[in-house]
Amino acid sequence: MTNTVGVLVMSYGTPENMESVEAYYTHIRRGRPPEPEQLKELTDRYEAIVGGVFPLRENTDNQVKALQETLNRDERGTDVEFRCYQGLKHAYPFIEDGVEQMAKDGIQSAIGIVLAPHFSTMSVGSYIKRAREKAEELGVHMSFIESYHLHPKLIQALSTRVSAKLDAFEEAGAKRGDVKVLFSAHSLPARIVEMGDPYPQQLLETSEVIASRVGITNWQFTWQSAGRTAEPWLGPDILDTLQELSREQVEDVLVAPIGFVSDHLEVLYDLDIEAKSIAKEIDMRLMRIDSLNSDPLYMETLSDVIISQWQQGLDE
Repeated sequence: MTNTVGVLVMSYGTPENMESVEAYYTHIRRGRPPEPEQLKELTDRYEAIVGGVFPLRENTDNQVKALQETLNRDERGTDVEFRCYQGLKHAYPFIEDGVEQMAKDGIQSAIGIVLAPHFSTMSVGSYIKRAREKAEELGVHMSFIESYHLHPKLIQALSTRVSAKLDAFEEAGAKRGDVKVLFSAHSLPARIVEMGDPYPQQLLETSEVIASRVGITNWQFTWQSAGRTAEPWLGPDILDTLQELSREQVEDVLVAPIGFVSDHLEVLYDLDIEAKSIAKEIDMRLMRIDSLNSDPLYMETLSDVIISQWQQGLDE
């Protein structure tokens, strides 16, 4: 008899279409509708991306589908079926919707994972809190994976991408060692440092392992996509970093946004449009690594940690 284990796959979420951008932004702002100029700015960013919001939404759908297929490969030889459910932070299906659907389907045991390798109480921690509260309410036993930032297959996938783009710089006439590699991730409010949050350290650990594996010494970490609030956010911001590197006469820069596992707005707009526009102004050649999206190694990373978590639960 097959035992079904639910897997709640959580991510930030994207509006389904341009008409739902306002509701999406309102949810991010905790029920406060955006000012007209704020709404226009976000809408313009989506419209600037080829295809608008649709490739972002489709990306997450494809990741969830690919993960379920990876988890249920025949060669694993177990009598367990893993069934993946999607739960989004700021769009439908919300995190609570995913848990509720599990309960309706009779799922009694489940594992939650976020499509983000690095843990922060303000990001991954907030997803887990919402999922745990709903699971407890509905009687679903759910455990959670907090981070997987040093998983060998994740490191391999990211290292391969960094190396491939360094090859592209060489083909364009640059010296590999002269290319400045910028590892980046989504900024968070700076107060997380005082809280002892592991997020900055985990990102540095991932960066260091990739740099060592690829043989890079010319690298640094920078932040991106900070929120526009009164409180300070972690920096320096990548746009400021590019200006500083220009003053240091750096001509070739590779961005490796290791905090993102998919082609999000923060990648397709903040890097591919905004950062590249700045780079062009200062006569800098800027490339970024390809996103993981549904890369088999990333799917295997997620599958490995989920199965390990499930097996650990059997032993308890």
